[in-house]
Amino acid sequence: MTMPSLNLLLQSILSGIFIGSLYGLIGLGLGLTWGLLRQINLSHFGLLFLAAYLSYHMAMVWKIDPLVSLVLLPPLFFVIGAGMQWVLSRFSISPFNSLLVTFGITVMIESAIQGVWTADFRKLESHYADLKFTVGSLYVPVPELITLVLAAAISLGLWAAMRYTDLGKALRAMAEDGAIAAAYGINQRAMSLMLAGLCAALAAVAGVCLALTFALTPSQIFAWVGVVFATVMIGGLGSALGPLLAGILIGVSEAVTMAVTSPSWAPIVSFTLLIVLLLLRPGRLR
Repeated sequence: MTMPSLNLLLQSILSGIFIGSLYGLIGLGLGLTWGLLRQINLSHFGLLFLAAYLSYHMAMVWKIDPLVSLVLLPPLFFVIGAGMQWVLSRFSISPFNSLLVTFGITVMIESAIQGVWTADFRKLESHYADLKFTVGSLYVPVPELITLVLAAAISLGLWAAMRYTDLGKALRAMAEDGAIAAAYGINQRAMSLMLAGLCAALAAVAGVCLALTFALTPSQIFAWVGVVFATVMIGGLGSALGPLLAGILIGVSEAVTMAVTSPSWAPIVSFTLLIVLLLLRPGRLR
C-alpha cells in the first residue's frame, strides 16, 4: 500500500463529499418515510430511477434543460407518492409488510423502465457535464456541485421546518404517538399523504441529480439500496440533517479508502461504519 499524494487525497475527499451528498439526498426521503410513517419504502429507489430516466428523456428527446426538470418532476412525483400512500393506508401494513409491498412496486417500476428505455446504458448528455472550475489544484465539476448545494439546501430547509413550524411539530407528534396526536386534532391521514408526497418529490430531485452525474441502467436500482440504507440508519430515522452528514461521512470514507488501497475495498466502508455505530451506540436506531 502506497500513500497517495496530498493533491490526490484532497481531490478524493472532495469527490467523497459530492457522492456523499447524493447518498444523503437519496436517503432523506427514505429516512423520513421510515422514521415518521413507520414504512420501509423500497419503492423510493424505483421512483428515484424513474425520475432519472424521465429527466434523461426530457433532455435528450424533448430538449428540456435538466434544471427545468427539477421544477417539473417533483410536483408530478408528489402526486404519485401521495397516491401510493392513499392506497397503502387503506390496509393495515406493518413495517415488514411495507418492505415486501414496496419491493414489489420497485420491481414493477424496474420492468417498466426496461420496457420503455431497454436495459442498455443511458447517459444524459448536457452542457453541465463539461462545466468545471478549479479551486487551487482541485477540480470541482458543476453537476456534483449542484447536487451538493441542493442536498444542503433541502436538508437545512426541512430541518428548520421540522423544528420551528407547527406542521413540523405535528409530524413529529404523529410519529411519536399517533393516538395522542389525533386526540389533539392532528389529521393523521392528511399528514401522511403530504409526507409521502414530499418524500416522492425528494426522490425526483435526487433522480435528476443522479442522471446528471451517472450513466443509467435499470439493474442499478438495487445497487444503491445497501449504501443508502446504511446512510439512513447512521444518520437517524426521521432526521432531516442526519442522512446528509452520514452520507458525506460514508462518501469521504469510501473515497479515501479507494485512494489509499483499491476500489474493491470501498463497498465495505459503509457497513463497517454501521456495525461500529451499532456496537458503540445500540440505541441509536430506536
